[in-house]
Amino acid sequence: MAAMNWLFKEEPANYSFDAFAKDRKTVWSGVRNPLAQKYLRAVKKGDRIFYYHTGGEKSVVGIAKALADAYSDPNDPSGKSAVVDIGSVKKLPRPVTLAEIKADASFKTFPLVRISRLSVMPVTDAEWKRIESMAGK
Repeated sequence: MAAMNWLFKEEPANYSFDAFAKDRKTVWSGVRNPLAQKYLRAVKKGDRIFYYHTGGEKSVVGIAKALADAYSDPNDPSGKSAVVDIGSVKKLPRPVTLAEIKADASFKTFPLVRISRLSVMPVTDAEWKRIESMAGK
């Protein structure tokens, strides 16, 4: 199966892309929403991930990749939650804001626009290319 693309959201005050890039890798955990969990469970090694800053920034700021397939959260006794190991790839040349994404008609079905509370969501290849080009790649 072809690699998938995802968008993971994080509050920059909690764990910014710069902090993540310095760590080089992290375990993505703490996702509670059932739909976001469903998506997180589907992440496979090699998948591409946009790193999105929530809060005041609301913008796609960097690229990461899945270092392994998602697995059960060792800290969840119920065994229901999944986590995934991700590695930083690079910071985007410039952040792509939610306002810019919303203003672009090609994103009308993008979950970021439709289900704004979702913390993990799929990104189509077309959406991925569009965001990369908007970032000035």
